[in-house]
Amino acid sequence: MSPAERESLLVQILDALSDPRSAMAEGRPHQKAKGRAIDMLTLHFGSTGRVIYLAEELAVLYPGEDVFAPDILAVLDVPQPEDDPRMAWVVADEGKGLSLVLEVLHQGDRNKDLVANVERYARLRIPEYFVYDRLRQQVHGYRLPSPDAERYQRIVPQMGRYSSAVLGLDLAVSGGKLQFFYGMAELFGSADLIDRLQGMMNDLETRAEQAQAQAEQAMKGLREALLAAMEMRQLPLPQEARARVLACQEPATLQRWLLRAMSASSLDEVFAA
Repeated sequence: MSPAERESLLVQILDALSDPRSAMAEGRPHQKAKGRAIDMLTLHFGSTGRVIYLAEELAVLYPGEDVFAPDILAVLDVPQPEDDPRMAWVVADEGKGLSLVLEVLHQGDRNKDLVANVERYARLRIPEYFVYDRLRQQVHGYRLPSPDAERYQRIVPQMGRYSSAVLGLDLAVSGGKLQFFYGMAELFGSADLIDRLQGMMNDLETRAEQAQAQAEQAMKGLREALLAAMEMRQLPLPQEARARVLACQEPATLQRWLLRAMSASSLDEVFAA
């Protein structure tokens, strides 16, 4: 691409991104759903090591086409750089088009996402296209039946899940949210993992507190049993000896004293080292 062509391209991209009709915000629900989806996918593919490029609202330019910026795009076999310098996905420069597009529809243009984009993305031979209709809590899935096809076929859900061959995941609405499944396992986002970790920590703390309470109760029982054994054996129990028993924090020591107290004839025998 010549410098003049690149400059013209950048002007097109900036014009497209500054067009309020194409960059119309759909509010916080739309933003949250989109952010949660990209977060789950990024965590999943980061952990599996699969080579796939993901981006959110990145400008895309196919030769001879107007610029568009899908909510989420995926391109197979392209590494995900930690510090991505791309300002746009230029198919002519990258040498390949998109593998998948996911749009989140809340209160935006339903005709654009469910009609126009279905025709456009198929014509651009993007293998898969999904729409999460957040307002109606539905998923719509489309797939090209062959690499050279230019019309999508609807993806038929299986038990409420829409299979993505590109992602190797299933999509479904669960609990009022868009959810991804890897086999039978449900993917989690950062917030979900933090909540689960916090829940685990709280559970561990509760168990630790319960164990501590049980240990203290057991220690109390040992002390009471020891004092009762001494009294039963009619061993003299001065205040300092009682205080020693009550201050002892070692179960093994208390158990040893208790066994001795059952047959000892003096305190010295009980407390012998």
